[in-house]
Amino acid sequence: MATGSDGVLLLGGVPLGDPRDASARLRDALATADVVAAEDTRRLARLASDLGVEVGGRVVTFREDNEVARTPGLVDAVRRGETVLLVTDGGMPSVSDPGYRAVAACLAEDLAVRCLPGPSAVLMALALSGLPTDRFCFEGFAPRAEGKRRTWFRALATEPRTAVFFESPRRLAGLLAVAVAELGGERRGAVCRELTKTHEEVVRGTLAELAAWAGERDVLGEITVVLGPAAPVTPEPEDLAAEVLGLAADGRRLKDAAREVAAAHGVSANALYDAALRARG
Repeated sequence: MATGSDGVLLLGGVPLGDPRDASARLRDALATADVVAAEDTRRLARLASDLGVEVGGRVVTFREDNEVARTPGLVDAVRRGETVLLVTDGGMPSVSDPGYRAVAACLAEDLAVRCLPGPSAVLMALALSGLPTDRFCFEGFAPRAEGKRRTWFRALATEPRTAVFFESPRRLAGLLAVAVAELGGERRGAVCRELTKTHEEVVRGTLAELAAWAGERDVLGEITVVLGPAAPVTPEPEDLAAEVLGLAADGRRLKDAAREVAAAHGVSANALYDAALRARG
């Protein structure tokens, strides 16, 4: 809840490519905000021109390299009662783009922060991928160093949710090669390129197919990768025998313990009971 000040930090969702995706509220905010903090002022000018809007307030840069230094000034403006509009080159501020520090600083002082909903490469790629959407996670940008990439992919080896992340086009082929090495070529995925732009493209297939596709061409544009969930792994009865014996040691009948553990892991209760007997000797 805001203090007595009427100032507000507005997070403006900016079209990913096609300026016609801009909301009416974003158009109004560009024209009326006291301060417009933009990741790239030249892109801001182009966006305003495409929308037929004249930016009415003062314009400042707000990039990754000056976010820390610029944040106190934006907070001061909000504290004085001004409306500060924060926009990036495309998508939602603070999601793998500058903005989080300004949001956190305003909230720490109980200043108002509001959002103008807009395009999201994450949700758009997820919807277009053809992969499960009931549960998903966002992993930001993939690590650049190969060793860190391998560790990162190993953590996703058993991830039961669809994962979405960003990657540079020049590193895409190498990334997919590492994904095949760590996750296997049969895991499914999708590469989404230039979403909402003239050359929008979505390539779907196994990781092996995607790696082959990326390795055969010069991939250009902004890339969002969607990785399908890992196939559920059913443990072997022998791997669960100790858990059954542990319950039996607490006083449960062995058959009851086997049924309970089997139900939790989706294995045969009879096979688990037999495995527990063998383990008990």
